[in-house]
Amino acid sequence: MLLAILISNFAGNILLERFNGVPSEERLHWRTFLVKLGADNLKGARNEELFVSSQKSVYIVYTVLGGVCIYIIGKDEYDELALTEVMFVITSSIKDACGKSPSERLFLDKYGKICLCLDEIVWKGILENTEKDRIKRLIGLKPPNPTEI
Repeated sequence: MLLAILISNFAGNILLERFNGVPSEERLHWRTFLVKLGADNLKGARNEELFVSSQKSVYIVYTVLGGVCIYIIGKDEYDELALTEVMFVITSSIKDACGKSPSERLFLDKYGKICLCLDEIVWKGILENTEKDRIKRLIGLKPPNPTEI
């Protein structure tokens, strides 16, 4: 199961988080742990360079993408290799949604579209879609028609 996806800025502020099957009392621990992990290891990291860690029975894959840090936590069948595939799909989708590697501002400007992408990629802790074209098609929204409002 994919336990969590967190995206933060370099200052450690959480921009987006998705938890699956993690009790609410443990979420603060994970937020704090991941931000500290990133602060210790992501300084000077290249864009999309993957880092792997494990704690107890879970695996963590994290990276830098432009001006944001992305963390994915998995357990059981979602080991470091599976999480690497999930990370690739997520980073590709974020770059597509933003048009390039996002700065923090661009990430926040495209927040809604990025959330839709994540909803199509991961559903209730299970990897759902990995094909870029399919994800693009599924998140395609029509703008509202002003005459119907």
